[in-house]
Amino acid sequence: MEGAYKYLLALFLAALITKEASATRYPVGGSQGWDESTDFKSWASGQTFKVGDELVFKYNSGLHSVVELGSESAYKNCDIGTAVNSMNGGKDVVKLTKPGTRYFACGTMGHCGQGMKVKIKTVAADASSTSGSSPSSSTSSTSTSAASAFQPISSLIAMTASAAFLFAFDRLMNA
Repeated sequence: MEGAYKYLLALFLAALITKEASATRYPVGGSQGWDESTDFKSWASGQTFKVGDELVFKYNSGLHSVVELGSESAYKNCDIGTAVNSMNGGKDVVKLTKPGTRYFACGTMGHCGQGMKVKIKTVAADASSTSGSSPSSSTSSTSTSAASAFQPISSLIAMTASAAFLFAFDRLMNA
């Protein structure tokens, strides 16, 4: 009976790992990062953000910061004074915990007005990976989406193999 509990525990842990492994970490702005020269509108439009994904803001903490704005109006008007959250660590991670739209901007004077802001639309985790993508998505986005589609399958295979190994090992040790 003890072996059955270990087997179930192994399956549970593997399921948790698989769920976390399917989340994506997005470096905001891609390879350019959180910088004034990045076209954040274009960058964000090429992504499909899902619940569980994470945004990583990488920047020089002496020059920039990240503020989360609470409304589209504050976003459009670069009303940094109404920020609901602010970060200045240089490598800030924001977890997307629910569907909806969130607004981020640089808190440094004048940077938001120069375009250093991004609107992130998050969809439910089970939403189609193509729902937010345009047909003209780049090849790298398509390749990433295709690779992501196989990740849960390979994780499931690894999880099943691990559970079978643990079950067989437990049987061998208790024989």
